[in-house]
Amino acid sequence: MTIDLSDYEKGKKYKGDYDADLAALQERLAKIQVAHIIHDHRSVILFEGWDAAGKGGIIKRMTADWDPRYYQVHPISAPTEEERDHHYLWRFWTKLPASRNIAIFDRSWYGRVLVERVEGFCSKAEWTRAYDEINAFERQQIDAGTHIIKLFVHITQDTQDEQLAQRLDTPWKRWKTGADDYRNRARRADYLDAMHDMFRATDRKEAPWHIIDNNNRKAGRIAALTYVADRLEALVPLDFPDADPAVVKLAHDAFGYRPSDPKK
Repeated sequence: MTIDLSDYEKGKKYKGDYDADLAALQERLAKIQVAHIIHDHRSVILFEGWDAAGKGGIIKRMTADWDPRYYQVHPISAPTEEERDHHYLWRFWTKLPASRNIAIFDRSWYGRVLVERVEGFCSKAEWTRAYDEINAFERQQIDAGTHIIKLFVHITQDTQDEQLAQRLDTPWKRWKTGADDYRNRARRADYLDAMHDMFRATDRKEAPWHIIDNNNRKAGRIAALTYVADRLEALVPLDFPDADPAVVKLAHDAFGYRPSDPKK
């Protein structure tokens, strides 16, 4: 079935203990990252969504307890002159993760069929062709052993307006908003059409889209982190190695270490 964003606009308040549940999720994600490192996996987690939808807030909380040596966040903005001189996917190839790493994209190659389509930065022939190019690109990564997790963070127009106003009212958030937000806001209907086509063409079994209703920030963050944790746990073995006997002996000789009872 085609994804309908209007199904993700309830904005229900989070009924649980947000702080406790968030902390538990972050601990869970930290253990998953260790397993990801130990078993030499590599993953891409990409976020698309509206301006001021809260993608950055989700990423901040998702990575709070992660080892920074093994993940990278790539905020994607307009391509540079050098990047425009290459195929549009070139700049994303250069950011793909190495073994044991997780690459997080705050916006992604889907800009070709969203902002570049709507704002006329590429021709219709180019963005139409991009669906097959993107599917092939993702298929190549999956075939090479990279996990791909795709989230779309959705908010209503009313929620977006509240967030834009909050950014203007908060001195340390004003840098996050500008004229582009209002140019894009004025073309919401065109973006909805583009998003509908994007989901129809690129929501596939091996790389499905998952929609986050972020009209309530607490509920949306918990939902996003839970989805990422569930997906990674399904893809990465969660068994951890026994302690190296040679290192155990070194610890014993150094300070009398004895293994603790694993049942405790």
